[in-house]
Amino acid sequence: MKTDITNRARRVVKGILLFYLFTFLPFSATAQKLVAENAVVNAGRTGYQMPITAVFNFRNKSSKKLRIEAVKPDCACTTIEYPQGDIGSNDKFQIRMTYDARQLGHFDKQAAIISNGSQKPLYIRMHGVVLEDYVDLAKHYPVEMGDLCLDKMELEYDDINRGDSQTQELRIYNNGTRPYQPNLMHLPPYLSAEVMPAVLQPHQAGRIVVVLNSLLLRDYGLTQTSVYLAGNPGDKVSPDHEIAVSAVMLPSFDQTATSSQAAPRLYISKEKVDVLFDKKKKKTEVIDIENRGQEELRITSLQMFTRGLKISLAKSVLKPGEKTKLKITMLRDELKTVRTRPRVLMICNDPQKPKVTITINAK
Repeated sequence: MKTDITNRARRVVKGILLFYLFTFLPFSATAQKLVAENAVVNAGRTGYQMPITAVFNFRNKSSKKLRIEAVKPDCACTTIEYPQGDIGSNDKFQIRMTYDARQLGHFDKQAAIISNGSQKPLYIRMHGVVLEDYVDLAKHYPVEMGDLCLDKMELEYDDINRGDSQTQELRIYNNGTRPYQPNLMHLPPYLSAEVMPAVLQPHQAGRIVVVLNSLLLRDYGLTQTSVYLAGNPGDKVSPDHEIAVSAVMLPSFDQTATSSQAAPRLYISKEKVDVLFDKKKKKTEVIDIENRGQEELRITSLQMFTRGLKISLAKSVLKPGEKTKLKITMLRDELKTVRTRPRVLMICNDPQKPKVTITINAK
């Protein structure tokens, strides 16, 4: 009796095990090894006969090597790039699909990926539109601030004399699908801005004219600030929408001193510094400065346009024939984060060369 019960229990357990084995065996044998992070890509807009590429990201999720045997597009108008060799377990890789853009209008293209990771093909798809009047945003508007694209992210007003009014322009493009009313926020008193046109329709270009009134600048030398681009009135300030503004106002001189041979004369050994960090965190450059005039040379202002620089000047007042050294230390990690060109501004009382800008080209 006891033996019969035991045998029946064993048969039941065996039956349960066989059920689970045959239930899950087909799943493990056909489990998808090739996983797409983005099987559909909106490639956006392009111009006629300007090929456009969609990039698809994948991962081999199996514990074995994966090989793509073929990728077959649904049209001869597309070309495919994909890995030719084995793809290791859990490795990431890309497949690139390029459309030749030889027809105007919307396009929707597919391709089938055949691999040893699945019994059925895995499909990828790219879509977009080819425009006759396409604007190359990367070329003309390289700065993206949401749907609004700009030609630059800084405004520079150089060599301003007291009383001057200088104008700079920002070219702007609406790359979105709804109208915008762009405006510049946090303008200081010495700046005014006008947007033309006031409303930018989708895929319309415009400009922002920014005027500087030098009478409202506090002092000569470098004045810096930041303004912020808003898509519509009432938008909040965002660091991603920052536009740097710099203004350099020159000191005034007596006209007789400008032509006088007795005036101070600045000599500087270099106005451009090329530095290769080569795995070092900082580099220092020493620049020679000399007064080659017949009157006292006074360096009245020494300022930096960006962080990532340290400056040290041995002497700011030089007698005729006297020399000094300007030391500039460049910090690699900080310079990587700056959004504008690293430079050092020097203002002095040489009427022929009152301003010197030392440009830093760091790699």
